[in-house]
Amino acid sequence: MAVLNWKHHTLIQALMSRGPLTEDELFNIFADVTGKNPRGNNREFNDYLLKINKELSCVQMEMRCCRNQNDGGVCYGLVNTVPDEQSKLGTKYSVPQIALFKGVIEAIVQYVTAQGSISNIDALNIRLENQVQNGTGSEYQEGPSQIPPALRNFSMSQKEKTLDELVRDNWLCHTPDGAIGLGARSYLDLRSWFNSSGIPSCEVCNEAGVKGKVCQNEGCTARIHHHCLEKKISHSRGEIVCPSCGIQWHRGVAKTEVIEEERDLNGHIQSQLPAGSKRKRLRADTNIPAAAFGCVSSQGSQSGSSRRITRASARLS
Repeated sequence: MAVLNWKHHTLIQALMSRGPLTEDELFNIFADVTGKNPRGNNREFNDYLLKINKELSCVQMEMRCCRNQNDGGVCYGLVNTVPDEQSKLGTKYSVPQIALFKGVIEAIVQYVTAQGSISNIDALNIRLENQVQNGTGSEYQEGPSQIPPALRNFSMSQKEKTLDELVRDNWLCHTPDGAIGLGARSYLDLRSWFNSSGIPSCEVCNEAGVKGKVCQNEGCTARIHHHCLEKKISHSRGEIVCPSCGIQWHRGVAKTEVIEEERDLNGHIQSQLPAGSKRKRLRADTNIPAAAFGCVSSQGSQSGSSRRITRASARLS
C-alpha cells in the first residue's frame, strides 16, 4: 500500500476544504508543496494522484478529474465511489432541497438542444413531488393531501435560497445569460450517471454531451462539446462534417430560434416546434445515483410554467 506524506495530505486537504479546483489552482498548490511545475513534471504529478487514489479507495473515495462543459476547463475534486444507503446520510441538504436539485438536473439533460442550462424561472417552478417516491416506490400522484408537508410547504423563497446554496457549493452555476447550469461538482460526481443515462455522447471525446453543439440535421442526434468542436476546427483544414450523418458543419456560431412551450387544458407542457421539426425532448434514464449528494431514486420532472427556450438552428451561420 502506498505511503502518503504531508505533500499528499496537503493536496487532499485542499480539495476537501475548497471543493472542486481548476487545473491551474491544483497545479499551483502542487508547485508550492513540491517545488516542481506539474506541467513540466506531468509524470510525477500523475504518480501523486495514483498514490492518493490507492489510499482513498479503502474509504470508497477517489480524486477525479473531468472537463467542465461550461468552459472546457479541467477540474479536480474528491468524489464518493459507492452510492449506497450510508452515503445518503452524509448530505447536509434536506429532502426538498435534494428533490429540487434532481429536478434541475433532469430538466437540463432532457433537452435535445444540449444548451446545458434552464432559466431561473423554470428551476423555481419544478414540481418537487415528481422527484421523491412514496413508500410503495411510485410518485405521489393521489392529490395534494398525499404529498409530504416538507415538499408541499417548500416555498419559492426557500427554492431561491436552495439554488443560491447549490451554486455556492458548485453543484450548480449561473451562466453568463443568467440561466442555471451544472457546476463543476455535478460534472465530477455525476459523470458515470451522465455516461450511462442515455444522454448522447460527444462525437469527439465520447463523454456525455450535456452541453454542446447539436448537428444541424434535425434527423441526427449527434452533438459535440463546444470545446471539442473548437479543437476540431483548429485542427481541420477542410470541411467539417458530422461524424454521424455526414452533413457539412459550417464554421461559426449557431443561430437560435425560439420554441414556445404552452400548457394544454390538462396543464401539460407542449412544445410548439417549427414546421418540419422532428426533434423531441430527450428521455434519459433519470435515476440519479446517491453518490456524495445523498439523492434518492427519481422519476421525470416537469416545470410549472410556460417557457421560452432556444435550440440550435438547423442552419449555422
